[in-house]
Amino acid sequence: MSEEIQLSSADFEEDRYSRLRLIPWWDQERLKNATIMVVGAGAIGNELIKNLTLLGIGRILIYDMDSIENTNLTRSVLYRAKDVGRYKAEVAAERAREMNPDVKAKAFIANIIDDVGLGVFRRMDVVLGGLDNREARLSINQSCYKVDRPWIDGAIEALNGFARVFIPGQGACYECTMTETDWMLINKRKSCALLTHEQMASGKIPTTPTSSSIIAGIQVQEMLKLLHADRNLPTLAGKGYVFNGLTHDSYVVEYQCKEDCMSHDTYEKIVEKAWSVKTVTLKEILEEIRGELGERAVVDFDRDIATRATCSCGETKELFTLVHKLKGHMLTCPKCGAQMTFDSMHSVRGNEDFLDRTPAEIGIPPLHIICGRVGMNAVYYEFTADESDIFENL
Repeated sequence: MSEEIQLSSADFEEDRYSRLRLIPWWDQERLKNATIMVVGAGAIGNELIKNLTLLGIGRILIYDMDSIENTNLTRSVLYRAKDVGRYKAEVAAERAREMNPDVKAKAFIANIIDDVGLGVFRRMDVVLGGLDNREARLSINQSCYKVDRPWIDGAIEALNGFARVFIPGQGACYECTMTETDWMLINKRKSCALLTHEQMASGKIPTTPTSSSIIAGIQVQEMLKLLHADRNLPTLAGKGYVFNGLTHDSYVVEYQCKEDCMSHDTYEKIVEKAWSVKTVTLKEILEEIRGELGERAVVDFDRDIATRATCSCGETKELFTLVHKLKGHMLTCPKCGAQMTFDSMHSVRGNEDFLDRTPAEIGIPPLHIICGRVGMNAVYYEFTADESDIFENL
C-alpha cells in the first residue's frame, strides 16, 4: 500500500498552481493569457492585486493617481512604511512582480476619466474597480460599454461593502443603478462617504482591511467566472452582492435595466489605424477619414475640449485642454484679473485654425477611439500605433 502511494505521489508533479487545477472547471492557461485592469490601488485595490497575483493573471494594468500615506498602511497589504510618499500604483506593481514572477504588472499614474484611451479598455478581459468616487465609476462604465467589456465594481464603508458586475447586454449597468442623490453628489464632486475631495485626500474615508478583503474576494471570484464563461457558471451580471459586516448578513440584489440609459452606447465598427495621438495631425486625420467616408465627414470626440478663453477687456489666451480639467486659475485674465469665458468644441469640421495640432495636444489620450461621421452614419477609428507604448513590458 505505501509503495503504491509513493508511486502516485511521484507521478503527480506539483507546481505553483497545482491546487488551483484541482478545481474541475479551472483553466490556468486562461488566467496566464488574461489581461486585467485594476482601477484604484487603495484598500480594495490592494486586495484585488494580491488575489490576481496569487492566481497567476498574466497581465495586470494598475491605474491610480495618488501617493501612499501613513493612513494607507492599516488597510493595504502591499505597502510598507518605507513606501510613504511613493505612488500607489508603482509600489503595487512592484509587489505583484515580487510575489509572482509569472505576473507582469504595470503602473499608470493617470486619471481614469480623462487619461485612458478606449483602446486600452478594449484590450481588457475584465476591468476591476476599487474606487471611492461616483464620477470615476460612471466614466469606467461608459468606457466599458462603448467597447463591450465587462467590469466589476467594489465599494466599502466601515464594516460594510458591496460588489456588482456589469456586462454590456446582460442586465443593468452602473448608470442604471444611479439615483437622483447619486447624480447630485457627482455634481457636487462628493465621495461615497459624503466627504469632499479635500477630506478624501486626508485619508478620511472610513474603511477597514477586513471588509476590503471580503469585497475584493467576491470581485475576483466573479472575474474568474467571466474568464471561464463557457463553463456556464452563475454570475452577478446586472446584480450586486451586499455585505453587512455588523450582522454578517449578505444578500444579492438585482438592478432594473433602464432602456433609455445613456451609458448603453456600444461602438459597432472600430477601425484600427496606424495613427499615434502624438504624431498625426487633426488635418491628416480629417483628410483620411474624408477619403473613406466622403467630403462631408466630420471628426467627433467623446469629450468637450476648451479651445480659447476671452476676457471682456479684450485679452485672449489659448487653452486646448479638456473642459473637465479646467481650473479656476486657468480662466483668470492675466491682464486685468477678471474671470474669462471660454469656447469649447467636440468636433472638427475642417475650418478650424488649429488643424496642425496633434490629438495629444488637445487632450486626447493614447490609444483612444474617435468617430468619423457623415450625418447619422458613424465609423470609429482607433489610434492603434499607441498600443506598443501602453503595453511595453507587458
